[in-house]
Amino acid sequence: MAVQSRWHYKRLGEFAEFRNGVNYNKNSFGEGIKVIGVSNFQDYFKPKYTELDQINPDGIITERNILRDGDIVFVRSNGNRELIGRSLFIENPPEEITHSAFTIRVRFSNPDSICPKFFAYCFRTPIIRQALTAQGGGTNINNLNQDILGALQVPNPNLQIQNRIVAILSSYDDLIENCQRRIRILETMARSLYREWFVNFKFPEYEKVKMVSSKMGKIPEGWEVKRVPECVLINPRVTVPREGGRPFVPMGCLSNDTMLITNIEFREGNNGAKFQNGDTLFARITPCLENGKTGFVQFLPDDKSVACGSTEFIVLRSHTLTPEFVYCLARSNEFRDIAIKSMSGATGRQRVQEKCFNDFQFAQGPGTLLDKYSAIVAPIFSLIYSLHLKIQNLRRTRDLLLPRILSGQVDTINLTKDNHA
Repeated sequence: MAVQSRWHYKRLGEFAEFRNGVNYNKNSFGEGIKVIGVSNFQDYFKPKYTELDQINPDGIITERNILRDGDIVFVRSNGNRELIGRSLFIENPPEEITHSAFTIRVRFSNPDSICPKFFAYCFRTPIIRQALTAQGGGTNINNLNQDILGALQVPNPNLQIQNRIVAILSSYDDLIENCQRRIRILETMARSLYREWFVNFKFPEYEKVKMVSSKMGKIPEGWEVKRVPECVLINPRVTVPREGGRPFVPMGCLSNDTMLITNIEFREGNNGAKFQNGDTLFARITPCLENGKTGFVQFLPDDKSVACGSTEFIVLRSHTLTPEFVYCLARSNEFRDIAIKSMSGATGRQRVQEKCFNDFQFAQGPGTLLDKYSAIVAPIFSLIYSLHLKIQNLRRTRDLLLPRILSGQVDTINLTKDNHA
């Protein structure tokens, strides 16, 4: 008999307490405290702290609302029932963080006697997700409450087994973090090279090129001052049949600080923005724009394929530049600042006015230099995407392993001889 068949189970409410998150509205967004909302869950194990929105804490945040190391946050309520019960593990938060009223926080009563991360892994398994659905009233569950969580039966092996399982699964997390670190470094390299060559004009053999006067000030001789619409196609027209399905990218799929587009959906029809490989997706709406949501499309099977996405994207396509240059241009502070200054509309739902790009000027270098730049950074973009695919595979493997341990398919008899709770 496998070890796990003799594991004790306990109600989660016997050793954890729960608290709903804070209520706020769109007028609360601004400088203040970071907040975990439903859109931040995706399929992540831990929050992407850099991608969290901020709200003004005055009058709505108390010490009890601040998340601690070892807490677990669940989606409590959402129109999409598939999101109910998704969870995030809070580990070494870099600053004070709270969570929205559409989520529930789980905090263990005596975290020194258990391993909170073990339960964070457990909550991601189909076994636990199905149990939540069953206790919540069947397959139509669309709300999770504290009573349901408190009654949830969870495996409770002894601390030695918990730590051993966490060590195994954390090795996957370490590999994932290593890939993520490499992605951040590669992205920084590509953007830094863009800035060095095309903003600071320190391109190869720049010392041999004379600087001349222009509308922008001094620029290298032979370079031209251009407006964005002269060089970039803004929301280019793409014809897509209404029939059939295709990849769909909601706003939540874009990252604040990298080019990656994750958790792509598949939808019928042709609604929304249309884009192809090599296009840049630029968020037009607050607070997504201010947060930095910008993506580079390279997930489609070929250059003729078309995907759809949020109507809140501005699609940018190279005309006389290169795709990599356009992405780095869109990531630049100057480009983003002029877009932010153009925003208009109701508070909390302001949008970029596309005509603002008519006023943005930059120095366009010769085609040979653009090609040289892309010859260097295009492989970097491809490597970033390859690392992203590796991360997806590691996550799938990790998330498949724990259910197999819990169901007895993986023999853990050697973890310890004493398995009493």
